[in-house]
Amino acid sequence: MTERDSFLEEVAEEVRRDRMFALMRRYGWIAVLVVLLIVGGAAWNEWRKAQATERARATGDAILGALQQSPDARAEALAAIAPDAPGASAAVTMLRAGALAEGGESAAAAEALEGIGGPDSDLAPVYGQIAAFKALLQQGDAVPAEERRQGFSALAGTGGAMRLLAEEQIALIDIETGDKEAALERLETIRADSAATPGLRRRAAQLIVALGGEPRPMADG
Repeated sequence: MTERDSFLEEVAEEVRRDRMFALMRRYGWIAVLVVLLIVGGAAWNEWRKAQATERARATGDAILGALQQSPDARAEALAAIAPDAPGASAAVTMLRAGALAEGGESAAAAEALEGIGGPDSDLAPVYGQIAAFKALLQQGDAVPAEERRQGFSALAGTGGAMRLLAEEQIALIDIETGDKEAALERLETIRADSAATPGLRRRAAQLIVALGGEPRPMADG
């Protein structure tokens, strides 16, 4: 390489360096801003996670503290807890309803449960189904048998998690209203359902025997 070529290359390199520095002076703040946004966003996410964890821990501590009290005080303490998550709020309401029922306030317990779920709720349908099932149980004899039957039939018809438990309650209503044959047939249907738990099958078989029937042999598999 000649001295002339070497000189031209050095000049070109200086020009490129000057241009680069000029660009950095002109647009370097954008790169700095991007870095700050990335770092700031990561820090913000970590702060949010930490806050959510702290709130969840505080909610759990409040629930545990409430459950150690008497039913009346427990219901009052649970009513003061307001979790952020809809699912957690529903769970707290169910616990409060249980405390109300234990304290002899079945009507208030049923009313609290009826406020869970609904078509416009953000909750998963199973929460509403469990709440509706518990509300019907809390109402007990205070509600006519046919009205309770309609409520449990609606739950059974959803095909959800409470379907077989609702069928079991309908069988009990059949027994209550003197329809022994309907109860026996429904109980056998429950026993034969592949989704029935061992405990549910056992209760159904015990009811069949109590009604003077003989549980049918279960099919293999």
